Amino acid sequence: MAQRHGAGISTADANDTRAGDAPLSKPQTIEKSWDRCRSYGLDLTEKPDFGPLRSDFLSEELEKNHNLVSHALPVLETLYQQLAGTHSMVVLTDEQGLILHSLGDSDFLERAQRVALQPGVTWSEDSRGTNAIGTALIERSPICVNGAEHFLKANRFLTCSAVPISDPRGRMVGVLDVTGDHRGYNSHTIALVRMSAQMIENHLFSDAFPEGIAIHMHGRPEFLGTLCEGIVCFSPDGEFISANRSACSMLGRSLADLRTHSFSTLFGNRIQSVLDQALAQGDVPLRLSLSSGTPVLGRVRIGARARRPMRIFTFDRKGTAQRDAGDQRPMPGVGALDGLMTGDAQIEAVCNKVRRVLGRDITILIQGETGTGKELIANAIHEDSPRASAPFVAVNCASIPDTLIESELFGYEEGAFTGAKRKGNVGKILQADGGTLFLDEIGDMPLNLQARLLRVLQERKVTPLGSIKSYPVDIAIVCATNRKLRDMVSRGEFREDLYYRLNGLTVNLPPLRTRSDIRTVVERILRKEAPAGSRPRVDDEVMRMFLRHPWPGNLRQLTCLLRTALVMADEDGEIRREHLPDDFLDELVEPPPRGEPRPQATGTAAAGDSHASFSDRLDDLELQAIREALEKHRGNVSAASRQLGISRNTIYRKMKSL
Repeated sequence: MAQRHGAGISTADANDTRAGDAPLSKPQTIEKSWDRCRSYGLDLTEKPDFGPLRSDFLSEELEKNHNLVSHALPVLETLYQQLAGTHSMVVLTDEQGLILHSLGDSDFLERAQRVALQPGVTWSEDSRGTNAIGTALIERSPICVNGAEHFLKANRFLTCSAVPISDPRGRMVGVLDVTGDHRGYNSHTIALVRMSAQMIENHLFSDAFPEGIAIHMHGRPEFLGTLCEGIVCFSPDGEFISANRSACSMLGRSLADLRTHSFSTLFGNRIQSVLDQALAQGDVPLRLSLSSGTPVLGRVRIGARARRPMRIFTFDRKGTAQRDAGDQRPMPGVGALDGLMTGDAQIEAVCNKVRRVLGRDITILIQGETGTGKELIANAIHEDSPRASAPFVAVNCASIPDTLIESELFGYEEGAFTGAKRKGNVGKILQADGGTLFLDEIGDMPLNLQARLLRVLQERKVTPLGSIKSYPVDIAIVCATNRKLRDMVSRGEFREDLYYRLNGLTVNLPPLRTRSDIRTVVERILRKEAPAGSRPRVDDEVMRMFLRHPWPGNLRQLTCLLRTALVMADEDGEIRREHLPDDFLDELVEPPPRGEPRPQATGTAAAGDSHASFSDRLDDLELQAIREALEKHRGNVSAASRQLGISRNTIYRKMKSL
């Protein structure tokens, strides 16, 4: 056998090397790989395997590696654009070396197919000999294999540069490779592949921890937001979750070692203090210090499920953090229900009630007028429950035709009815398995389906249409309605047994007109709807109108009105009376002029009936004010309209009641 560290040999000589002979003057990694190839029993002269590829097998593997492929494909496209015209190809494999996807110049792809370098073929070292993909998987490190360094003679026209890809938990999930003609070898290719692989890893990292708080850091500000930045992820309590390669390097610790640390041991500070500072500084990089004393700059990014609506922190003159009730900014560690509490005692009572039954398998029924935010609180219930990481599936029972609601809810098998999808439909109930099913407008569900729903709730099984098989289902149920289900039960319009099955905890959302936090709600909606960087406001006259308006459409009406008013106000930034729609002014109930007695309520409301609704009392006040204005002006509608500040059409409409 030739000496391994003797004089070098040319590529032509290497092509004639006998089986068992290692190429001379090659790096130790290549020599070790050749030794392994001999132990595998490979022959230098083995021909590529051209057996038929099973398309169904490749489809299964693509589905299995969906997360990797979806994050890697945009990077592959970019990398190929940089290499186009160089007679090469870009390859993505799984953790076994199975090629999942490839892009390349057409002329080189034809040559690559001669050695089965194509999707559906595994390029592990034990099957293809020394090659960048298979050897990188074994060595768990980037590697170049050029020309005669390949063990099999058939592959020696190739030059390959491969870099392993790890997931955010440090597990190797695949390889990114660039392969081309060995005559076009470029030592800089491996650096390009390294950067692209790191980009894929960072994409995987950014989506991996929706419940986490990520610290993006670097010693120099210009490198924040680039591939060079380190990313460390923590729980809202400051427990370490994971870190990317750059962060491990900056911290001088392996991923395994970092798992024994927390935010405070790595940065010498409490995570809440850094979050408060981040909120105060906006997008200005924070000044952090590693436990080693090394200063770094950082930005805080909060994951989707760590983003709990809450009041933002501001700072008083002493530097103490204070909550600003007028803002709603995502922050970790604060429940979604907390974010709905903006100072109204009624809303706070509702949130406190539902918080006590979270995770207790108790159905929650939310009652309230249209537009009071029933789906908003249902979503908050799900977000604060132990099922937050599972699906939240909302079904509006009033918006789906009676003929379709059964198939939408329970699903159906293939061919269950004319017009059914070829592969059937899972149905909303099974889609919500493990999570929360929100049945909005439950009072509009047809009677025949109420019986089926009751059976599902009792047996925790669902049977799709056209199927004889039942599927177990684990769901939490939240229902909502603007109708009075108890009255519907007495009229035979809603099943009594289903009513009591759904009536685990019933809460009533107050209408907007009875809430004490209208100012805060208005400010919050404006912050959400206004363009970035603008600070719109409502003038005092309009705010007084908001406080005395009946708001028949509640939060939905207020949101639509403010959205339109913002457009009407344009760059002015202040919403005034002229920016409000006419129908809003028509509905407005103006107070009586100064010096005149305040109208007294009549009817049931005046009699002190404790069961009279606020809207009934409001109608009585409105009619009384119109009656007195008409009497004062001897039936002159125009004069009464001017006195009350409402349109003549409104008075004509109300005169029918008078």
